[in-house]
Amino acid sequence: MTGTALEALKSAQQPDWPDPVGLATVAGLLSELPPLTPLAESDALRARLAAAARGEALLLQGGHCAEEFGERALGEAESTATTLRQMAEIVSYGAAVPVVPLGRMAGQYAKPRSSPTETRDGTELPAYRGDAVNGLGFTASERTPDPWRMTTAYDTAARTLDRIRLLGGPDAPDGLPLHVSHEALLLDYETPLVRTDEETGRRWAGSGHFVWIGERTRQLDGGHVAFAAGIANPVGVKVGPTATADELLALAEVLDPDNEPGRLTFITRMGAGTVREVLPGLVEKVTAAGSPALWVSDPMHGNTRVAPNGRKTRLLDDITAELRAFVEIHRELGTHPGGLHLELTGAHVTECVGGTDPVALDDLDLRYTTACDPRLNRGQALDLAFLAADLWRPDR
Repeated sequence: MTGTALEALKSAQQPDWPDPVGLATVAGLLSELPPLTPLAESDALRARLAAAARGEALLLQGGHCAEEFGERALGEAESTATTLRQMAEIVSYGAAVPVVPLGRMAGQYAKPRSSPTETRDGTELPAYRGDAVNGLGFTASERTPDPWRMTTAYDTAARTLDRIRLLGGPDAPDGLPLHVSHEALLLDYETPLVRTDEETGRRWAGSGHFVWIGERTRQLDGGHVAFAAGIANPVGVKVGPTATADELLALAEVLDPDNEPGRLTFITRMGAGTVREVLPGLVEKVTAAGSPALWVSDPMHGNTRVAPNGRKTRLLDDITAELRAFVEIHRELGTHPGGLHLELTGAHVTECVGGTDPVALDDLDLRYTTACDPRLNRGQALDLAFLAADLWRPDR
């Protein structure tokens, strides 16, 4: 679908850009730039996801909640990619199947928000929507959406990809140590980066290998679903506890009408207290309808709490409880628990509580650096990898 056609659809969670001339100029610039990721690499990822959908592999998707601009974030992307690859090796050894590492990086610069504004000490300003839109600082100049930030997002994504590619060796699949993904939230950024293959006429998102639609933007008649339906990349949909099986079947019909394994991934984010009530009915009905969608657990987004000091956090006990339930539900239904999706960093942050090298509630302020939601640190991420290796053991 063209940008003009998308504009005619209602698209949730989009910024209110105050500079339409600047926005049009930025869109023109982005449309002339090389794609960040070639179609062949997305096709290679799609083939690996097809193996996961058939039960022959697992997906391990992870990275930052909200990537930031700047050198510190670039360095952290390298350590995060290294951590993700280490996790993949642990899970693969335990599960005795290949693991597909997929970074949540090189594009995660925009975030949906529950409220369009934020108020502090009586001052109301636009909410922070990610570095591609506005700044984290609580000032009018920082919080004003600036379309030129999207060019910085492109440049930062390109630099991040360059660093990730340097981590790969001769044995890296497809010449890459891992593929990259992000939420295709900011349509003013995504649409100009769509490219068309001259030989086949296939259109693909040049912003990343894999993109997903968020829980807040998966409206069947909305711009995000229409965008994803028109590209050849593998795509995902976040699925929360209010989703119904009929909604997922309708999304599958639009996003994967030919029932092609590897094309569509449902990323479930239910919460530890809700997953057993909701997930079985969704998986059972969607599977019975013949959809080959890959099912992946996001055990973090449904388990966010507010600590006594006001920080958002997540407890490892809740995360592990939802992940265990996800795997057990699929085992009981005779379906494939296809993998997991985590917000994590290779840095030793103190944002989530628990772990074998435990972070306590009183430790949260020590190294709480996320721009948005709390992430697992390297040690906690490896803890989850060892748990996953045990849960996916062939003899279980």
